[in-house]
Amino acid sequence: MNQQSQKTGKTVFVPVMDRDGKTPLMPTTPSRARRWIQRGEATPFFKKGVFCIRLNRAPSGQKTQSVVAAVDPGSKREGFTVKSRAHTYLNIQTEAVTQVKDAVKTRSEMRRGRRFRKTPCRKPGPANAMMRKENRIPPSTKARWGWKLRVLHWLCALFPVTDIGVEDVQAATRKGKRKWNVSFSPLQVGKDWFYEEIRHMGVTLHLRAGFETKTLRDRLGLKKTSNKLAETFAAHCVDSWVIAWDIVGGVESPDNRDLLCIQPIRLHRRQLHRLQPQKGGERLPYGGTRSHGFKRGSLVRHAKWGLAYVGGILKDRISLHCIENGKRLTQKAKPAECRFLTFNAWKFHCVAHT
Repeated sequence: MNQQSQKTGKTVFVPVMDRDGKTPLMPTTPSRARRWIQRGEATPFFKKGVFCIRLNRAPSGQKTQSVVAAVDPGSKREGFTVKSRAHTYLNIQTEAVTQVKDAVKTRSEMRRGRRFRKTPCRKPGPANAMMRKENRIPPSTKARWGWKLRVLHWLCALFPVTDIGVEDVQAATRKGKRKWNVSFSPLQVGKDWFYEEIRHMGVTLHLRAGFETKTLRDRLGLKKTSNKLAETFAAHCVDSWVIAWDIVGGVESPDNRDLLCIQPIRLHRRQLHRLQPQKGGERLPYGGTRSHGFKRGSLVRHAKWGLAYVGGILKDRISLHCIENGKRLTQKAKPAECRFLTFNAWKFHCVAHT
C-alpha cells in the first residue's frame, strides 16, 4: 500500500538495501520504512543526501521490477531521473564539471615558470608526449563525463537499475573535415568513452537523439523552459524523465517533479605553493585533501554550526561550510568539537515542486 502525501499528492519512496548493505532492493514508502525501523527490522542511514534503510532480516522477496536511470547531458546543468513503470523515484539536477580546463592551463603555466627559478620541479619531458598516447582523453573531457558516470554509479547503488538511457548529444561538425568530427572532437571522444563504461556496468544502454526527446515532450504535452540554469523540473529533468518513460512506460504525466540539486565539492589538490607570493616574496603551501584528521568534504555536526562539511585549515582550526551552497560558516571550529558523520563528495539541497 502506498501512502500519498496530502500536500503534494505524490508518493515519496525510500531506497532499501539488503542486509549486506550493497544490494539495492525495490524502494518502499516512508510509512513502511518507519514501521520497520521501530520494530528493529531496518536501520536508517543517509547515502550522500538521500535517506535510505538497510534491512536487518532477510527480504520477503528478491524479485525486482525494471528500473531506468536516464541522463540529459548539458554544458552547465544536467538532469537525471530514476523511474520504474509505476513510479518516479528521484529527479536530480547537477552542475557540470567545467573548471578542469582552466586548472590544467594554470598548472602548466606555473610549472613552466618554476623551471626558471631555483624551485623543485620535474624535468621537461619529450614534447607532446601525452598527445601521442593512444586512446587518450583530455583531462577536462574525462572530468566532465566521469562526473556523469559517478552519479550513475551512485544511483545504481541506491536502486536496482536495469537500464540506462542517455540523450545522445552530437558534436559540432566541420564542413569537409570528416576525420575531425569522428576522431578529434572532445565531445565525441568523451561520450564514446562514457558509453563504453556504461556497458561495463552490466545494464542495457539506450540512446535517444535530441529530436527524439523533443518529439516525446511534444507527444506528452510537456514544456521545457529556456532558462537552463533554473532549478526546476522543466529545465533538464523533463528530458531525462521522457527518456525514462519511453524506455519503461507508465503514466504519461510526471508523478514526481521534486528535485535533488547536487554540485561536486571542488577540492584544491596539494600544490607546491600558492600561485602568488605573500609579502616579502614568501610562497606558502596550499591545497590538500586533509584537515586535521578530517577528509575535506566530510559531513560533521558542530554544537553551534550544526550540519556542515569540512573545508580548509587555519593554524589549529578548521573551516566549516554550508552543505547547501558551500558558504563558509566559520574558520575557527575546533576539530575536537566536530563529530564525524560520513564522507561526502558534493553539496546538495532539495527543491520541492509546488
